[in-house]
Amino acid sequence: MQRIAIDERADWKSQAESLGFNFHTMYGEPYWDETACYRFTLRQIENDIEDPTAEIEKLCFQAVSRAVDSEEIMAKLAIPKHFWDYVRASWLNREKNLYGRLDLSYDGTGPAKLLEYNADTPTALYESSAFQWLWLEQAMEREIVPAGCDQFNSIHESMIEAFRNFGIAGRLHMASCKGSDEDEGTVRYVEECAIQAGLDTAFLHIEDIGIDAQGHFTDLDDMGIATLFKLYPWEWLMTDEFGRSIPDSGVVFIEPAWKAILSNKGLLPLLWKMFEGHPNLLPAYFADDPRAADLTNGFVRKPLFSREGANIEMIRPGETPLSVDGPYGSEGYIVQDLHPLPVFEGNHTVIGSWLVASQPCGIGIREDNSPITKDSSRFLPHVILD
Repeated sequence: MQRIAIDERADWKSQAESLGFNFHTMYGEPYWDETACYRFTLRQIENDIEDPTAEIEKLCFQAVSRAVDSEEIMAKLAIPKHFWDYVRASWLNREKNLYGRLDLSYDGTGPAKLLEYNADTPTALYESSAFQWLWLEQAMEREIVPAGCDQFNSIHESMIEAFRNFGIAGRLHMASCKGSDEDEGTVRYVEECAIQAGLDTAFLHIEDIGIDAQGHFTDLDDMGIATLFKLYPWEWLMTDEFGRSIPDSGVVFIEPAWKAILSNKGLLPLLWKMFEGHPNLLPAYFADDPRAADLTNGFVRKPLFSREGANIEMIRPGETPLSVDGPYGSEGYIVQDLHPLPVFEGNHTVIGSWLVASQPCGIGIREDNSPITKDSSRFLPHVILD
């Protein structure tokens, strides 16, 4: 695994904007960054990322099976009690999931370590999939990277196939919240995958969903919503005003409710308790667990519901603590053993390993000048070249 400085495509910004990738720049700084790329060998991808991703997904399924049958665990995860039966039923009924992203720490040599699982509302999808692949094709054509490079990236094809296998009858509604270009851009891309799978779709904002007198969800045209893809966290849905209507609404949700367990940072101590010593896991505990005191080499404190690095605190022996502000924390915390991200030329690098229909199918790489990955962290492309 190497970080290699390369030339940018002179027209990449105009291409991005013509394709609807409008969040390529954030806060006045580049988000998409092709001044460098990461090079992997095929062995590194297959043995150190793809295989462990599949293995971790299997462990996660075992964790969900345990959680849905344990009131103690559901309470620890701060899932509202009136949703316990609904979450459990979604798992027992084998409601299909679409996609997720494992965030891994990997430097090219040791076993990849799971930092967290973005299982419910993962972003960075379009750039990992279509735009990264477009970069590869053009970078080879323009001799920016050597001919014969490959990429771990079958995300787009996997998304289309997954939608074909959902068995969706009628219209698929697609929703994100208002005011987020990144979230809406991601949903628009997911919608394009669904359209290519032959589905009838309609986009709306989550704030515009209504409820009729029978408790059914409706869109702005008062049409009933039967299946809803939502880029909106389950923990928010469960506490929203219309949240209590969800279990009786008859709506099929993508992602299903059981993903609320996997997207919760409480998954990390649950996995460690069940599979302590697994090479791809880090020691992790709920904050009130006495064993948390065993993390003497430093730790990361994470709220159960944090997104984009918000309210993360990193405690490093002999160094000033690092923290990111945000709105989370009242729901509780976990602590995870400190496993600093690898640093390449001053850049702290995390690998997002994508699963579609629970099958590994690609990666996206984020960089930051600090050890904590945030919404502003840069996205860099990658190649496979032995």
